[in-house]
Amino acid sequence: MALQRLRRDLGRSQVIAFINPKGGVHKTTATVLSAAAMGTARGGGVIAWDDNELRGTLGLRAGSARHGRTIRHLVEHLDQVEAAGVHLPEHLDEFLRHSSDGSFDVLAGDEDPKLQRRLDPTTVLRVLDILTRTHNIVCIDTGNNVESPNWRTVVSSVDRLVVTTVPREDAAFSADWMLDHLEEGGYGHLVKNAVTLLSMPTPNPGPLLNDLQRHFSQRTRACAIVPYDPSLEPGAKIEFSALRPETRAAWFEAAATIVDGL
Repeated sequence: MALQRLRRDLGRSQVIAFINPKGGVHKTTATVLSAAAMGTARGGGVIAWDDNELRGTLGLRAGSARHGRTIRHLVEHLDQVEAAGVHLPEHLDEFLRHSSDGSFDVLAGDEDPKLQRRLDPTTVLRVLDILTRTHNIVCIDTGNNVESPNWRTVVSSVDRLVVTTVPREDAAFSADWMLDHLEEGGYGHLVKNAVTLLSMPTPNPGPLLNDLQRHFSQRTRACAIVPYDPSLEPGAKIEFSALRPETRAAWFEAAATIVDGL
């Protein structure tokens, strides 16, 4: 059932942003594994973009680094890539990495902190335009600064928000505060249609899980839970095929919940 939901025609390219201003709440893990589940089910056409302005790790964790090129190199050659016409996919591919199983593409973040000044709203929109012209689903791993022009531009451009959190009070409080901030900023429609993704960092889900599931099921359109998996604990490269079968099934279901209604 989840695979059928993931494989349906979405009509146009969809942009999905994974958000929470707190670090350590599995934003990158959720972005990678959602993209992997979607790409595996759909046979490709999915890209994960590390748009964390301060040295994100998605590019390191999401698969094979065919080269060292990142978003910085794409921005430097944006004019040429945009002018590629029918050859846009081939030109863009020069700046992309691929997951080890080929299920999705990766636009890696850059370690240069000066890059954040170049990722202004206009540049972010130009990059998004390219990605939506070449891929059916764009998954964005966002930064932690909800006041940054980059973050606000992404939020203004998405089709769906995915609120990532773990069953801890500080992580849930941060997510709740962010949803309030979005509603106050005029994004109540995105909050209402968002999906909350509760990810288990340990084998024991803890006493807060049921309460948080009820809470975020009321605040957002749906709440999905994904279990702990020992292969994710080292924080190294993420391999979808290395997950336990029940974990993969949970991520397929979570990814289907994310795309439902798009």
